[in-house]
This record gives sequence, C-alpha cells and structure tokens, in this order.
Amino acid sequence: MGMGTKNISIMEDVYRLLLARKIANESFSDVIRRELKRKRNIMEFAGAWKDLVSDKEAEGMKKAIMDLRKKSTQDLLKNDIYR
Repeated sequence: MGMGTKNISIMEDVYRLLLARKIANESFSDVIRRELKRKRNIMEFAGAWKDLVSDKEAEGMKKAIMDLRKKSTQDLLKNDIYR
C-alpha cells in the first residue's frame, strides 16, 4: 500500500524557506522530512532573541527564571521525604 498525500497551505515566507533548503530533484515532502529529522546543535539558537527583546526585557526574563529555579529548589527541599 502506497503513502497517501495531503495538501497543506503555508505562508509565502515558509515556502521560500523550504525552497532555499530544497536540493535538485527533491520534493518538498523530502525537504520537510529531512529538516524534521535533523539533529540541531543548541548553539544554533545562541543570540536568537537578541533583536526581539530589549535589554530590560531580557533581564526581567532572567530574573523570572532565577526566581522560579529558586522556588522550585525550595519546594523540593521542603517536601524531601528522605529528611
């Protein structure tokens, strides 16, 4: 039994991204499959938010993350059944 096909709609910018990654004689399904299976290096994302948030917003996010970490650590220690 062969694989069926589905039609999907994508935005023009996504089409251009796929087209830029497409190799000769490769279908768009092949491109999507290859990209979804690809292992990514975490360093590819370094600085990704640089132009999206201000320094003040970034500092606020860092503080919120640190506060959540501190609270979760405290909660874990408070509920430690081995103490």
